[in-house]
Amino acid sequence: MSVTRHRGLTEPAADAAIDAACRNLRLPTMRGQFSELADAAARDQMTYRGSLAELLMAECDDRNRRRSERRIKAAGFPREKVLRTFEFDANPAIDPAAIHTLASYDWVRKGLPLCLIGDRGTGKSHLLIALGTEAAMAGFRVKYVLATKLVNELVEAADEKLLTKTIARYGRVDRLCIDELGYMELDQRGAELLFQVLTECEEKNSVAIASNESFSSWTKTFTDPRLRAAIVDRLTFGGNIIETGSDSYRLAHTRARQQTTAGS
Repeated sequence: MSVTRHRGLTEPAADAAIDAACRNLRLPTMRGQFSELADAAARDQMTYRGSLAELLMAECDDRNRRRSERRIKAAGFPREKVLRTFEFDANPAIDPAAIHTLASYDWVRKGLPLCLIGDRGTGKSHLLIALGTEAAMAGFRVKYVLATKLVNELVEAADEKLLTKTIARYGRVDRLCIDELGYMELDQRGAELLFQVLTECEEKNSVAIASNESFSSWTKTFTDPRLRAAIVDRLTFGGNIIETGSDSYRLAHTRARQQTTAGS
């Protein structure tokens, strides 16, 4: 198939044609950058292939960035947390190498669970959100939810006969991040509904949880011992348990800041 070539275009006409083509092909980055990159290519005496490669790579990079932003937004994180801002020095109980290993794509791809256990202020939620963000940026579907909110949603779905659909929706994400599990007591119905979600995700979707209670203290959250044992099994089989300790580094950071302010 021959390609129609347009010879003798003036610079303004060429700019207008490129602008129209980028609009038609939905290439917003190329549309916004082609003039600047074309001028740079001329100064650097780049070949046509080289300048075209620059434009296409810029479009691909920006498109990937926008996709990552959409996945992060869809995850529903309550605030922005990333691994580079986590203060590992302030919490020596956490091994940086272990955390960065958990940020690898294989961990999510294999559907392995993760449990972050520790007291308030030890970085559980920060790590839960940061690792979820890493997964979203890598192209995985991620969903963050508070444990109580998830259970309430499941109860409402069951009452409205939408439980199967709701459980299936959670089962389609690649990583489900459940925060504040163990903070509140769940009735038998709520615990059973949560167990159904964990069963739906088992061995195919990665479930990461953060809890301020050790598994032995989950008797307050899951009063049925058999159901509690089954839930712990779902959350630990083949997975990893990170204990973030009992010393609040947030509190220590606040005290250090106050002492610095008082001494200045």
